[in-house]
Amino acid sequence: MLIHPGRLTLDVLQAIHAGGQRLALAAEALPAIRASAALVQAAAAGEAPVYGVNTGFGKLASTRIGHDDLAALQCNLIRSHSVGVGEPLAAPVVRLVLALKAASLARGHSGVRPEVIEALLAVHDAGLVPCVPSQGSVGASGDLAPLAHLTLALMGEGEFIDDEGRRTPAAQALAARGLAPLVLQAKEGLALINGTQVSTALALHALFTFEPVLEAALVIGALTVDAARGSDSPFDPRIHALRGHPGQIDVARYYRALLAGSAIRASHVEGDDRVQDPYCLRCQPQVVGACLDQLRHAALVLLREANAVTDNPLVFAAEDGSAGGAALAGAAAGGRALPVGRTPPAGQILSGGNFHAEPVALACDAMANAVAEVGAIAERRIGMLIDANISRLPPFLTPNAGLNSGYMILHVTAAALASENKTYAHPASVDSLPTSANQEDHVSMATFAARRLQPMIANVARILAIEWLAAAQGIEFLRPLTSSALLERAHALLRGFSAPMMSDRSLAADIEAARACIGRGELSALFRALPQMPALWVPA
Repeated sequence: MLIHPGRLTLDVLQAIHAGGQRLALAAEALPAIRASAALVQAAAAGEAPVYGVNTGFGKLASTRIGHDDLAALQCNLIRSHSVGVGEPLAAPVVRLVLALKAASLARGHSGVRPEVIEALLAVHDAGLVPCVPSQGSVGASGDLAPLAHLTLALMGEGEFIDDEGRRTPAAQALAARGLAPLVLQAKEGLALINGTQVSTALALHALFTFEPVLEAALVIGALTVDAARGSDSPFDPRIHALRGHPGQIDVARYYRALLAGSAIRASHVEGDDRVQDPYCLRCQPQVVGACLDQLRHAALVLLREANAVTDNPLVFAAEDGSAGGAALAGAAAGGRALPVGRTPPAGQILSGGNFHAEPVALACDAMANAVAEVGAIAERRIGMLIDANISRLPPFLTPNAGLNSGYMILHVTAAALASENKTYAHPASVDSLPTSANQEDHVSMATFAARRLQPMIANVARILAIEWLAAAQGIEFLRPLTSSALLERAHALLRGFSAPMMSDRSLAADIEAARACIGRGELSALFRALPQMPALWVPA
């Protein structure tokens, strides 16, 4: 798979996330990479102070570093910043980080040699996973600590981790794959650790892992509509066209397709004395559709960020149309030009703040709200199903309530999970703690904003597993009537590992089996079998 810098797509990123890809840099990227590297090398040979090339970092930016210490400066940067803590990042996340960092550096604005990008891709293609602790980044000045650990492994000083969690010294793992440790030159360590690639990879990981869960939610929500003998009138396209939200319009269309041909629905079109269904049935397009719109927007933000250059300072060589002949105007302290006799290639090195991950943090907070709401309305559907006054099914979905408790406590479990997600959904981006002696005085907390999505997604998958069990149980009381062909397949899929519960038994194992089925994408596959069904993140 060729990496075309600035032209990554969600499909490409999802394939890298899934694994099994070999990556190579598109040849057209090399001229810009070499031009920016030449500009940095000229700056390193000069006398003007250039941040991160011949100065210290953060609050120490005014400290000059001698020519003989420039290589040590970069190595010391990586070693000092490798102070992350917590469980290592999952292999799919690290694969994305390697690819995203390579693609960003390959835009030709970071001043690194092609060898640096080749080292990132070689580690990826060798199947090596740098051991990157998951905690320690505040999402500004880049994901410094986690990216430092990744770079330390490339240098042969960190660790790699295998699928079993075993750690191997980096030098040993590189040698076993015939790879040489990366030797850093001017600015290269800084370019490798500045950037939002870890927070972006974590957010993309959440987007990709939530996709089958959201598709399962649509299938299970439709099954619940039939189990409660709900109406499909609220999904009429005319209703949703009047409001105009794309996600709402699409979710209504999904429900119409999922319920098409249901004999259960046909049985109560006439003579139903319930004028309107409860909101958890009737307002699914409005609620889940709004969540879908938020997730689609987040996907756009993350795709932009995946294609962005987010380190600092940034290099603008002459090929980029920057002011010809400018003597590193943005890099020299106080605007001083390089001394006479030190004329670099035309271009500029400019300090900025693209490493600030606020766009990622805000996107992740929106994703958190959407994930939580998908679980919240599913919990309400479970509560509706066990309430005989609303569902018109036996109390707690058991034929002998009193002797049997039925689904009473399954709903309690779902409520507990939904409540946890309310706490997780508190926005991370509104928090900021100054760092680096107040030089870095506003940070995004994007890395945590993205990382906290995984327990939320796991909670929603389990809530949906409980709803799937409850909806299938409800269908049993409506037999011999059948649901639509696709929903009957969803019912049969569940019955393959969970029998109807006509007297009490523990359903803990059934919940986990249903959750695993959702995670594997088996309900998602049913959803995608619907005719003319586009990818979830693309509006119809």
